[in-house]
Amino acid sequence: MAIRVTPVQDDDGLQDPSRRELIKRGGLVVAFMWLSGPMRAWGLADATRIDQGQSLFAPNAFVRVGNDGSVQLVMPSIEMGQGAYTGQATLLAEELDVGLDQITVEHAPPNRKLYSNPLLGEQATGGSTTIRYCWSTLRNAGAVARYMLVSAAAQRWKVDPSQCTVARGVVTHAPSGRTLRYAELADAAAQVTPPDKAPLKSPSDFQLIGKPLRRVDTPGKVDGSLPFGIDIRVPGMKVATVQACPTFGGRLASVDDTRARAVPGVLKVVKLDNAVAVIGEHFWAAKQGLDALDIHWDRGANGSFTTEQLFKDMAQASEHGTPIVARDVGHVDGVSGKLVSATYQLPMLAHATMEPINAVVHVRPDACEIWVGSQVPARCVDVATKITGLPAERVVVHNQYMGGGFGRRLFEDSVEQAVAIAKQVDYPVKIIWTREEDIAQDRYRPAYYDRISATLDGQGKPVAWTHRTTGASVLATFAPPAMGKNGLDPDLVECAADLPYEVPNMRVDWVRHDMPSGLAVGWWRGVGPTHTVFVVESFVDELAHAAGKDPVAYRKSMLGDHPRALAVLELATEKAGWGQGPLPPRHGRGVALAAPFGSYLCVVVEVEVSPQGEISLRRAVTAVDCGMVVNPNTVEAQIQGGLVFGWSAALYSGITLKQGAVEQRNFNDYRVMRLNQTPPMEVHIVPSKEQPGGIGETATVMSMPSLLNAVFAATGVRIRTLPIDTSALVSDNNALKAALSAATPSDIPGDVASVTRMLV
Repeated sequence: MAIRVTPVQDDDGLQDPSRRELIKRGGLVVAFMWLSGPMRAWGLADATRIDQGQSLFAPNAFVRVGNDGSVQLVMPSIEMGQGAYTGQATLLAEELDVGLDQITVEHAPPNRKLYSNPLLGEQATGGSTTIRYCWSTLRNAGAVARYMLVSAAAQRWKVDPSQCTVARGVVTHAPSGRTLRYAELADAAAQVTPPDKAPLKSPSDFQLIGKPLRRVDTPGKVDGSLPFGIDIRVPGMKVATVQACPTFGGRLASVDDTRARAVPGVLKVVKLDNAVAVIGEHFWAAKQGLDALDIHWDRGANGSFTTEQLFKDMAQASEHGTPIVARDVGHVDGVSGKLVSATYQLPMLAHATMEPINAVVHVRPDACEIWVGSQVPARCVDVATKITGLPAERVVVHNQYMGGGFGRRLFEDSVEQAVAIAKQVDYPVKIIWTREEDIAQDRYRPAYYDRISATLDGQGKPVAWTHRTTGASVLATFAPPAMGKNGLDPDLVECAADLPYEVPNMRVDWVRHDMPSGLAVGWWRGVGPTHTVFVVESFVDELAHAAGKDPVAYRKSMLGDHPRALAVLELATEKAGWGQGPLPPRHGRGVALAAPFGSYLCVVVEVEVSPQGEISLRRAVTAVDCGMVVNPNTVEAQIQGGLVFGWSAALYSGITLKQGAVEQRNFNDYRVMRLNQTPPMEVHIVPSKEQPGGIGETATVMSMPSLLNAVFAATGVRIRTLPIDTSALVSDNNALKAALSAATPSDIPGDVASVTRMLV
């Protein structure tokens, strides 16, 4: 399998000579779209590409078969480490009847008509939607291409197509033993009238779907031949780095660049409204030049804003704000029984992707060319047209592989900045943010403040339930039309308004509390359920404790008619050995159950908490029912990666504000788990014939409540505010003092730093 990294150019963009030749010759391409119901096919001009003398059979927007034997598959969702290209290629290759080793995969160009994700209403990758969106779309695309190729063979042989079979791109007429390769059929297939739909394979006939396949991008990542956005080099390119105003909404007041211009290799200092960039011959020159600037900022209205003020304001809004109701069933008021209440508080979070923000931009009088890894390539075209004044057809975006996205690259703000910088010079510029800038100027997951309560009957079951979330809406700025008619952001209440548990009386609502002007919020891996599932599943554990019930038995008693939820709960707890004998002192198991993104998961975590409050994860067991599985290897990897991502946030991560600026700067103070802290992780997949659910963000959603419930089981301490303050878990101050006095600073783990401060 080879990976072709040359981007596919949009039909409306700047064409190379071979593309111009294509437009001259004309033809037919069928693009599949989901149009308010069953998928239909519709035609656009532009079919057979001439590429280095070879014609290309292009029956739709996703499949291209050359008469040279090449098979190119165009990926509508982007690859940022989640295995999207392998999953999409598997769906296409399965119905096309070719092997993954026979294909090249290509990035889809910016084109909303061809590549919009109907679940997101945008050409975007996010929300654990790739396989859910592509399951039918890409299988139909592959099946149509296969139908046309087989029809071409049958016409040549003058036989019924039903007598023909296909394996690895070779059509065989079994009665006569004749064979034709796809390469030999490409030209003739282009003349076949495409069907609106073609028969899809039965799951019993799958050769690829459901098999543990290797990822198509692994070889290129191993040998370094596969470039990420930060690797791009173009002729004549210079390099820039940027510093923006540290306070949100602040502006550049003045800058003295005298010392910067004296740095060898510095070429230009570019001033923007709220930032300064230095362009150099290479990154080191640009960084040294940036450090040499004497910058004065107008810190603006947020110059004194703090995290403490944020949560104080949110608490006031929760108490006195106007709620928007998401669910209201029965009568929660006046129900008698035992009242249990709690308040949960979650911080802002940064994405901290391994590859920091970057882009290469070349602005010319007649065109703008961009090389970038983006989850929203069409939006990159939009901002480039706004900044340059060029029409969209003169903007070319070459999308690239990404070293992590997690929702950060759903926002085009960095591309807008890069185009504004590149517009001021006549050569290509690679803009690279430092790690410090990447964390300080992120689009943060909002902070949340949740109040939740339940009334328990005589058996300890909840008969009334209220849950109020207070926080900012990402959707209100990202896609305002997607907001509910009553102003509800459905993301804020997902997995809170639709519990798997039976509760007869329930009210779930949201109080909108926007961040201060200029403090932009964004999607973060797991989006709304990262906070709702944490609150709900932590609180269910609290209710089980209040009722004197085992947390697993308590959940089972409330599941009612939810067989998929019950199945993952029973499988995970059985594999984890739940209830099979006592654990050592200060060891505990925690459980969490939910159905985010159309999948069902149960996670059991086992921890040990030292007398000094240090948390060590010992084991994690996950059971998942995500419907029909495309690649079990990807499911396992996404569960494991998602757990580590969420545990890191719960243990160490939180964005705090002081004097209107983010305090965190790098992985020393915005930590992630180290390899030696990662426990053994088991993933058990429940066989299912249901439609595929999402998987990329599900484990991140489940990681936090399962961990915190395990900490409670080990210590009896209930944590409701993240990240965890381990000083609350200390059982022996004398032991801690002795350990700290004997340790060197490098020996002291970051997660006991708060304990150190408490004792000093």
